[in-house]
Amino acid sequence: MGTGMPESSTEQNIVTEQQAFSEALRAHAFGKALQLLHDMNSAEVAHLLESLPADERDLAWDLVRTKLEGDVLVHVNDNLRAQLIRKMEPHELVAATSGLETDDLADLLPDMPDEVFNKVLLSMDEQNRLRLESALSYPEDSAGGLMNMDTITVRADITVDVLLRYLRRHKELPEHTDTLMVVDREGRFMGIVPLTTLLTSPPSATVDEIMQRDVEAIPAEMPAHEVAKLFELHDLVSAPVVDDKGMLLGRITVDDVVDIIRDEGEHSLMSMAGLHEEEDLFAPVIPSAKRRALWLGINLLTAFLASWVIGLFDTTIQKLVALAVLMPIVASMGGIAGSQTMTLVIRGLALDQISDHNARKLLLKEIAVGIFNSMVWALVVAAIAWLWFDNPGLGAIIAAAMTINLLVAALAGVTIPLLLRKLGADPALAGGVVLTTVTDVIGFLSFLGLATLFLI
Repeated sequence: MGTGMPESSTEQNIVTEQQAFSEALRAHAFGKALQLLHDMNSAEVAHLLESLPADERDLAWDLVRTKLEGDVLVHVNDNLRAQLIRKMEPHELVAATSGLETDDLADLLPDMPDEVFNKVLLSMDEQNRLRLESALSYPEDSAGGLMNMDTITVRADITVDVLLRYLRRHKELPEHTDTLMVVDREGRFMGIVPLTTLLTSPPSATVDEIMQRDVEAIPAEMPAHEVAKLFELHDLVSAPVVDDKGMLLGRITVDDVVDIIRDEGEHSLMSMAGLHEEEDLFAPVIPSAKRRALWLGINLLTAFLASWVIGLFDTTIQKLVALAVLMPIVASMGGIAGSQTMTLVIRGLALDQISDHNARKLLLKEIAVGIFNSMVWALVVAAIAWLWFDNPGLGAIIAAAMTINLLVAALAGVTIPLLLRKLGADPALAGGVVLTTVTDVIGFLSFLGLATLFLI
């Protein structure tokens, strides 16, 4: 109860600020709009831009301070970032990248024109350029692509007193610094010194005596979703990243992991509809339509397949019109039951809770759930059909068809995501279309087929 109210208040404040900004733009009160923007940080400005229609968005972007543009470009979704970059001159883009952290530059520069990319590299000193090139050498969705290089490293042979004096010379510590990284003379990772340990250790103690050596560094090639799981399992605030030789490259902090978790949640949600998680809410009509056309076309093909199955029984339907009234029920119940199962399985796959050793038990469990639900709801639908059309045979047929389809739905809901993952496809993206096709075809085929055999 105590944690829910502040979140609600924060969300309400964001909505209020967005409404006030939009009203200021429509009233041409640009001074007020500018003041509202100045009171926002880069993430809040990015959220505001993503929430504005195209005409208001252009006006808002013109009001964003130059020194904030780079940070805002880092936070907005990919589609909006590309739109904003296209509207900026090369010298404006170079200015926007000034002062960005290396990890933010690594996220932003690949989207920049080559001219800007080269100018930014030439403007950097050799050390930062090498850091940037190192970050760019790793895929964006890997630990190396996520890491930042603002890491304080120390040697094991110095004392706590020397280390504290060294830290005092820094104007400030990098954000989310909860530990210091210990490296040897070659830069190879050795362990960590938590700040809490440092502050409570005697000044004469050496780093070697107080450091934690049992810390597993994250390989730079580790996929981002596995990084997120490590942070979740071990409650990490930051973690070292090393190359294949154990050399310290940088660190990953919890704010980067929060972004991963958010992106994975958006991906799962949007993929269910065949959309990309970076879809711009107010993207132009034609590009938006093109992105959605593929899955609409695929769905149309599956719909024609279901219609073809129905067409095989047109004579049966003509003789008993009640079949046309009732057959959507069979397909719909199978579709819902299958979606419930598949959603649980996709979540289990995302959390690495499903493997070869427990997949069979999960399948048996879901089949048992399907049997139980089919018994309950088949009887309910059978009774309704009997009373509605005064035909006990029709009630028995729809009960049998629903039982078959719910069992098939349970089977498909488990096996389709597992099979798609083995084939290297995204279960969240392709699973829904395949499942709908299976439950529709089996539902219509079983209901109309049984009716043809026993009622006509």
